[in-house]
Amino acid sequence: MTKTMRGKLPLALAMLLVPVLAYAWWNDDWNSRRQVTVDAGVTGADIQETLGEFPVLIRLHTGNFGFFGELSENGRDLRFMADDKTPLKYEVEKIDAVNELGLAWVKLPQVRGGVSSDSFWMYYGNGNAPDASDSKGLYDTAQGLVFHFGEGEALPKDATAYASHAADSKAQPEPAGWIGAAARFTGAGGVSVNPAPQLAIAPEPGWTFSAWVRIDQPQGAASLVAASEGGYGLSLELQGTALTARYQGSASQDQTPAANLTLGRWQHVALTVDKAGLHLYLDGAQVGSAPLSVAAFTPTLRFGEGLVGLLDEIQVARTARSADWIKLQYRSQSPDFTVLNFGQDEGKDSGGGTNYFVIILQSLTVDGWVVIALCGVMFVISSLVMVTKGLAISRARKDNQAFLQQYRNVDASDPGALDQDESEEEQEFADSDFLTALVGKHDHFQSSPIYHVYHAGVQELKKRFSRSGSDTVLTPEALNVIRARLDAAVVREGQKLNRSMVLLTIAISGGPFLGLLGTVLGVMITFAVIAATGDVNINSIAPGISGALLATVAGLAVAIPALFGYNYLLTQIKDLTADMHVFTDEFLAMVSERAADLQREG
Repeated sequence: MTKTMRGKLPLALAMLLVPVLAYAWWNDDWNSRRQVTVDAGVTGADIQETLGEFPVLIRLHTGNFGFFGELSENGRDLRFMADDKTPLKYEVEKIDAVNELGLAWVKLPQVRGGVSSDSFWMYYGNGNAPDASDSKGLYDTAQGLVFHFGEGEALPKDATAYASHAADSKAQPEPAGWIGAAARFTGAGGVSVNPAPQLAIAPEPGWTFSAWVRIDQPQGAASLVAASEGGYGLSLELQGTALTARYQGSASQDQTPAANLTLGRWQHVALTVDKAGLHLYLDGAQVGSAPLSVAAFTPTLRFGEGLVGLLDEIQVARTARSADWIKLQYRSQSPDFTVLNFGQDEGKDSGGGTNYFVIILQSLTVDGWVVIALCGVMFVISSLVMVTKGLAISRARKDNQAFLQQYRNVDASDPGALDQDESEEEQEFADSDFLTALVGKHDHFQSSPIYHVYHAGVQELKKRFSRSGSDTVLTPEALNVIRARLDAAVVREGQKLNRSMVLLTIAISGGPFLGLLGTVLGVMITFAVIAATGDVNINSIAPGISGALLATVAGLAVAIPALFGYNYLLTQIKDLTADMHVFTDEFLAMVSERAADLQREG
């Protein structure tokens, strides 16, 4: 061992002990917890700043949290801990256990730029816990106003300790916003907030406005925020889709270059004021600035004046937030970026005990090994079926989507525009949807069941038209024949999708019975040995019984995954079959409409 390695060895051993220390349980009244890692590296490799007292949004859904049934009403048992002793301030904005959605804000003491190892713990699972959600402690002292736009709020309520509630509002509550509920503006007026010291604008220490906005049409004279007092004014204005920050002083006026919003999409906008002037941000990136000298004033704030659209998560701070802060604010509040990574669920009493599996294996008789071997074969076969069928269904879904995207643009006068004849290679793979999905070509939707139904319908149409020599008439009888051909294609595709599923049903029903057979034989042999030897002490009986029971475990180990996989795959196949039926109706409707048009023209 070199000197360098000897020097690093104590450090490596110390690092191995860190998880043991960090995993100490905070409170035994809570049954479960999950580690959440903050990845500030996603905000950009150029970030060097450490952000203090940063409120980060946690979006809970089935993709990262599958234990909504363990949460108390409104998530009152949620707790967030920096370690096993340091609680973090937090606010639960919304918990919807029915739809399995949740929104919570957590105040992080610091977020280090470019670092992905900062983490905290989320505890849950205590039905007797009181609600400790505290929005007033969530924000730093510079944060003067935060509107979450809670559902049913006639007047928006400020979530900070300053209680800068709205004095008047013409906005309408919109339950489906970007972060929970939002405010819908119809152009009839906005939300006004009375002047207050915590909302004052000054070049030092600065001022920040941020919000999420969505517009579905070009705007007239609208503003996202307008701050005014006497001869001074600061506004973030929308004309068409052009967004401009404008300052009006007692004897001067200036504005930033315009930045265009995208219609029909939620976007994050921010405006900061400091001694250097105005700075406009769109989706976390600075898009314009105006160097000027801003006077200090304490304005009346109006949000959404003349706006026809939606605003969500309006925030006003009596400080100029940094570019890193705004970038992380945008990305942490957008589900398009993985700022937070969730670890595995941990139970309070999790941990392993003594493993006696070797003793059980040593006690297995020949018949037990035979049964377990058969169960192993069934497990391999059922696993292969689930994997191959899952891949084939996934490929079928992708090809269905690709086909339908192009089919929606097909001219009704040429319904067969997407049809192509099968190649020899496709015909070779026709009997194996797995080989088609894995190694087959997909240049014209070869794995799409809907395309195959479409192909059958188009081929029947071509036969009809080739016989008559024109495409002027399709009689009701001909349409019935086409429908029959389409229905037959749907049935054939359904048979292909259900192919090999019977092997899963055999594993589900046969695995436990085969395991039970092994257990019964093992118990019989054990008692036969006892009868022959006369040794009836528990030490001689227990190993044989435990070995016999292992056969039942093997049978259940085959049946349980097969049961879950079968039900999941069956649901997917039903969805694909339903899609084929829907497409059949749409295709026939288009053909019938085209036939009627041709008949009128004739």
